[in-house]
Amino acid sequence: MKLDSGYLWLGLYFILNLSLTLYNKAILNNFRFPWTLTAIHTLCGTIGCYLLYQFGYFIPARLGKHEDLVMLMFSALYTINIAISNVSLNLVSVSFHQVIRAMTPVFTIIISIAFLQKSYSAMTYISLFPVVIGVAFATFGEYDYTFIGFFLTILGTLLASIKTIVTNRIQVGRLKLNPLDLLLRLSPLAFLQCLMYAYATGELSKVSEFSATHMTSNLMLGLLMNGVIAFALNIVSFTANKKTSALTMTVAGNVKQVLSITLAVMIFNININFINACGIFLTLLGGAWYGYVELSQKKTNNSPHLLPTMISTDIKHDLINDRHSHTLSEKNHLVNV
Repeated sequence: MKLDSGYLWLGLYFILNLSLTLYNKAILNNFRFPWTLTAIHTLCGTIGCYLLYQFGYFIPARLGKHEDLVMLMFSALYTINIAISNVSLNLVSVSFHQVIRAMTPVFTIIISIAFLQKSYSAMTYISLFPVVIGVAFATFGEYDYTFIGFFLTILGTLLASIKTIVTNRIQVGRLKLNPLDLLLRLSPLAFLQCLMYAYATGELSKVSEFSATHMTSNLMLGLLMNGVIAFALNIVSFTANKKTSALTMTVAGNVKQVLSITLAVMIFNININFINACGIFLTLLGGAWYGYVELSQKKTNNSPHLLPTMISTDIKHDLINDRHSHTLSEKNHLVNV
């Protein structure tokens, strides 16, 4: 497998995402301030990207006022998505919340067809059924919810789909931003927005009171390490999104959700019933099936169902070989597509 392979980055995304999920659960047991924790994540992202920029790991693109406005709107979408998700989770059961979020790939397809004029193969549609149904079975429980909770959960799922699609478009569309460049622009804005939300909800005052009496050096170190892992996950997530597709990332998110349940069962000795076990199996099967369908269609160079992705080095090489009789300038044009 090539070091620059999209599937390698997807594997790193799984590992870091699962690690951060378990780490967040451990941290939030002692530090029950989710918005402040998110602000720490974005602050670490800001500092980390700035240091990498100073050491010459990437060169920020020059953007105009229109592109800067796009970045501001994208950061607002990022923050609002988190806000809606947190608020809705307080109004519905965890099981109901996870089941609705499992519909993210469906929303991604609907938005892509309606606004991006994308088309998908029949096998792509079929491969998504086990994923959605599997998550429903894996999280089977009492689906308690209110009308406003139901509405906000649907809205949060829709926003998650839009965020994934916009991320993909920003990185592979006209802007073609480097993942570190995108994170450098997004993190400071998201950090300020998280602080504003934490202040508006009264969380910052509670953090101040908590820090005066309960903050320890070990907890501070734990929060710092948590932020560093979140920074690494953001880089890997944006890179994986750029090298695969928005739909692939949403399906990967569903599979990751079930893998989190599986790890929780193994680590914390949680009992699951037969329906939950069937759901885990279905989701993993659906995720593997979707990956096989995508890879097969890419190999046959017949993948109109995917959002635009970067042209691989192999395809570029083939294009050049096929047009060996063209001029050098034409070849350079193909390489820089």
